[in-house]
Amino acid sequence: MTQKTWFITGTSRGFGREWAIAALERGDKVAATARNLASLDDLVAKLSTKPGTHAVHLTDGKATAAVAKAATETG
Repeated sequence: MTQKTWFITGTSRGFGREWAIAALERGDKVAATARNLASLDDLVAKLSTKPGTHAVHLTDGKATAAVAKAATETG
């Protein structure tokens, strides 16, 4: 199976979170975004050993661009 890179917004809850979990569990890379980064603490802690787990505040344009670049380049 080919590894994919996902850029998922709204991963603090709902469908965004479920998609992020599913993608990471299948071995894909995920750049997860949320307005409140603390809401991603449990997700990052659970999956932090997986390459490509990134969290970023979506309104921070520079950080968002850097995370997107890191997720696609190195994981």
